[in-house]
Amino acid sequence: MVDDLEGISVFLAVAEALNFRRAGERLGVTRSAVSQALQRLEDRLGVALVQRTTRSVSLTEAGEVFLAAVRPSVRQVRDVMQTVRDMQARPSGLLKVTVSSIAESFLSGTLLAGFMQACPEIKLDITITDDEFDIVEAGFDAGVRLGEVIEQDMIAISVSEEQRQCAVASPAYLERRGQPRHPRDLQNHACIGWRPRPDTAPYRWEFTENDGDFDVAVDPAVTTNDMGMMIRMACAGAGITFGMVETFGPYIKRGELVPLLEDFCPPFPGFYLYYPRRQRQPLKLRALVDYVSRSGRR
Repeated sequence: MVDDLEGISVFLAVAEALNFRRAGERLGVTRSAVSQALQRLEDRLGVALVQRTTRSVSLTEAGEVFLAAVRPSVRQVRDVMQTVRDMQARPSGLLKVTVSSIAESFLSGTLLAGFMQACPEIKLDITITDDEFDIVEAGFDAGVRLGEVIEQDMIAISVSEEQRQCAVASPAYLERRGQPRHPRDLQNHACIGWRPRPDTAPYRWEFTENDGDFDVAVDPAVTTNDMGMMIRMACAGAGITFGMVETFGPYIKRGELVPLLEDFCPPFPGFYLYYPRRQRQPLKLRALVDYVSRSGRR
């Protein structure tokens, strides 16, 4: 019994190349083999799919209809076949991930070190940046950001607990300048602000009151793009700074910094590993997603 699918890959090669010789080179067979396989397919269908002349090759009307119908199906079959092959393969290759500088739990090293031990044939390339951009266009496999800034067409899985922001200052600063009771009081304090680049305005500090969100455009006495610098300046008594409680945690625990305005800083969803929707994800990316998902359930 002749397989009805015989010759379809040959037809696709011819339809894409519009040349029997180039189609044969793509398939690794002779021009004659291409012609014979296509002829057998046309015989089974009872219709000509390709118009051949001594100078050119073109699709007939039936060929155009057949191409539109089989091309997506063949692509899907090939994807499934590759997925099955991947089940027997080991994840490997270079995995490029961009991560927000304030994703403390993800960047702590514990999760990524465990992933490297589980998948030793994968090499990690991690770019830490707070710029927002299209990770696909920039050539990254995945990113880690706060959920609120992730595009809706991405797949995202949680990689942290709920997060909360707050203002902090050193005991020495508070003894000298007093403690703000409301975010509007920040206008009367020395503030240490953050901005991603020199050509951007300082980040506006965000708060919530009576279930409504608002922000405060502080006029920083010090502005930087480095959270470490912000913390060092705050610990030295230079002013009040603002960021993730998770980032300030060790300094608060040691008494070097004091949390402020906590009643105006409710929790919100944290960080997510996100990546583009594809019919077939690269095995190296699936390995990271699976590992992160398992780690989150422990």
